[in-house]
Amino acid sequence: MKFRFRFITSTLVRLRTALNKAYDRGDARLVRRISALLAYGQGQEVSAVADDLSVSPETVYIWLRAFLVDRFASLGYRAGAGRPSNLTKTQKRRLKQLINAGPLAYGFTRGCWSSLLIQEMILLEFGVLYNRHYICDLLKNLGYSYQKAKFVSAHLDPQARQQWLEVTWPALLQKAHRRKALLLFVDEASFPQWGTLSYTWALRGQQPEVPTSGVRKAYKVFGAADALAGRLFYHGIEGRFNSDTYAQFLTQLMHQTKRHLMIIQDGARYHTSKTTQAFFQTHRARLTCCQLPSYSPDFNPIEHLWKTVREDATHNKYFPHFEDVVATVEETLQFLVRHRSMLRKTLGDYATEKEIMPKVA
Repeated sequence: MKFRFRFITSTLVRLRTALNKAYDRGDARLVRRISALLAYGQGQEVSAVADDLSVSPETVYIWLRAFLVDRFASLGYRAGAGRPSNLTKTQKRRLKQLINAGPLAYGFTRGCWSSLLIQEMILLEFGVLYNRHYICDLLKNLGYSYQKAKFVSAHLDPQARQQWLEVTWPALLQKAHRRKALLLFVDEASFPQWGTLSYTWALRGQQPEVPTSGVRKAYKVFGAADALAGRLFYHGIEGRFNSDTYAQFLTQLMHQTKRHLMIIQDGARYHTSKTTQAFFQTHRARLTCCQLPSYSPDFNPIEHLWKTVREDATHNKYFPHFEDVVATVEETLQFLVRHRSMLRKTLGDYATEKEIMPKVA
């Protein structure tokens, strides 16, 4: 759009009036749209307008084109304030693709979808204006929920992850069957005496408070999960995770079963140290070491276990003494040991060998 213009005074006055009405209605979408027209009509560049309002320059151009063609009618809602027009099945599939790609890929400057931003995108893409209060229902019907994003390593090796899924994991399964070995996913977790915080329901303006002793001490737990059979072996310590305590845990595992153990572990330093490598070599008749791809905690189902233990045992709880956090964590772990069906569900309800591994995106 290669043109430059300013609105005459009477147009600016009408736009300011429309802006006040939009504020009164609480219509954030219309507020942004009119604000963009006012800013551009008074001399701001499109790029500056887009930055100020956190929209793409193309969005600003669309608003300008609509206003030039339909004038103030372009700011009005479609007939009726009732249930919005439905998107077709094809449009809904396209909507899911756009949402999955993220707002940045669509041209917005924000990295997070909000209901207002999705409302804007639907209007721009399909010409359908949904009431912003209905957007949440639409998203739920499409299988979406409002979630906090998580960090993933920028050093992921997609080829190594694919190799693990397609070659390494099937080979491990076959080898375990031949040797009648146990496939154990190993990991560790710390449960601090000062507790862990989590979201919870509370009255507006009254943030929940959890007392804390301030003692910087944690109960450390080694865990080994047989995700196929739903069994858990674990060992808690008060000291540090290191090569010596890891070897003690592996020794304990060997005492708990006569079967060969195939240990699937990540690249933690004490998992791969020279001391640990020597330990595996010494006990190679009983132990086989299998490395997960780097930066792939999602390939280890025991991560689900730690999440559940924290939710049940430590979230938003006060532990005046170290023994209190130990007792609470032990109670939760023992419950999962006794109830294997619950443990399987906690580990991801992996009913078959094919389902135990997640899909690579």
